Amino acid sequence: MQLYATELIGSETYDDQGHFVGRVREFFIEPADQPNRVSRYLLSRGRFQLLLARHDQVAQVAPGTIRLNCSERALEAYRPNEAWLAVRKDLLDQQIIDTKGRKVVRVNDVDLAEQRTNGNVELRLTQVDVGLPGAVRRLLQGVVAPAVVRKLGENLPQRTIRWEFVNLIEPDPLRRVKLRITHEKLEDLHPADLAEMMERLSAAERQGIIASLDEETAAAVLAELDERLTTQIVEKLDPEKVADILEEMAPDAARDLLAELPKETSEELLEEMPGREAAEVRELMAFDPKTAGGMMNTDFVFLGESSTREEVLQWMKTQDLNFDQLDTVVLLDGAAQFSGTVSVARLLMAGADQAAGELKTEPLLSVTADADEADVVDLFDKYNLRMLTVVDEHSRPMGAITVDDVVSRLVKK
Repeated sequence: MQLYATELIGSETYDDQGHFVGRVREFFIEPADQPNRVSRYLLSRGRFQLLLARHDQVAQVAPGTIRLNCSERALEAYRPNEAWLAVRKDLLDQQIIDTKGRKVVRVNDVDLAEQRTNGNVELRLTQVDVGLPGAVRRLLQGVVAPAVVRKLGENLPQRTIRWEFVNLIEPDPLRRVKLRITHEKLEDLHPADLAEMMERLSAAERQGIIASLDEETAAAVLAELDERLTTQIVEKLDPEKVADILEEMAPDAARDLLAELPKETSEELLEEMPGREAAEVRELMAFDPKTAGGMMNTDFVFLGESSTREEVLQWMKTQDLNFDQLDTVVLLDGAAQFSGTVSVARLLMAGADQAAGELKTEPLLSVTADADEADVVDLFDKYNLRMLTVVDEHSRPMGAITVDDVVSRLVKK
């Protein structure tokens, strides 16, 4: 039999002799034990002491009624436990993240499935209701008989999320640990989706999620968030944690983030970062933001134009490259000067012994670091570029601007 949390809350509870024990005020799940089993029921009766009935003390459950297989004396006194998930307090009317649907939703009700074990009845949380039926049950709870409410909900559109796709939002880091709340499911989401969902959360909830993500995922999400929100989050994080996140960011993304912070905070974080990464970011921060130097990323792939396709591919296999974003490779001549670019797609289609220089894209395009932002945008638009190389006064590559950098600038305007 399927039950709903709204039908369970307020249920009259009787012991094995039929004596009234109290009404269900709350019920708990112990994530450390069984992640979806209702383990305890909190019973209240006027001014009497609050009692707890364990899952193995429940003989029968029906809408509005619970019958126990023991006497009232066998029940334990209630003592708060932060490691228990309180369904009414922590779930009902609370926001959760639907990791399958990639959105933030509010829980209206919780679906519970009955499971018989050793002569007693256990309830398992199967899904959360985020649709109209759950809202109607909440609205009519205690006002209309459960059977009537169920009938009303039969013709309403259903919107439920299976429990395994639910990610709880708990700002308190200590309680997250006690409740065994991990964000592994969130780390599988695209950073842009997670950033969009976080924008709908409170400041404390956003802080809690970022603080519990691994540094690589946190870096990707912060790069997608609105600058104002990113600044708020970073200013409240431990400086060591922020430095670790910055280290995982592309140098240009780290520069953009630090540029939004007070100078003292920015310097403090740079001091926390490893020397090489900090130097790259400092170098980028020296450029005018409205120039090519202020748009470029110093983290780009370059190789000699005489390298064959097979040599390039073998070299790539030994490098820690982001192949999801690697689209174009910069070519150097014998004097280490810029000689062109070649797309990874053309490299893959070339013969094994064909030199990369023979595959370069025409025309040969580059800009200096002081080139105006508007001129850079015009080049991307005119030649439908995916990447543009930035060179120094000796025509040596010093950075690259990608199409997503340009798009980001245009969106911000």
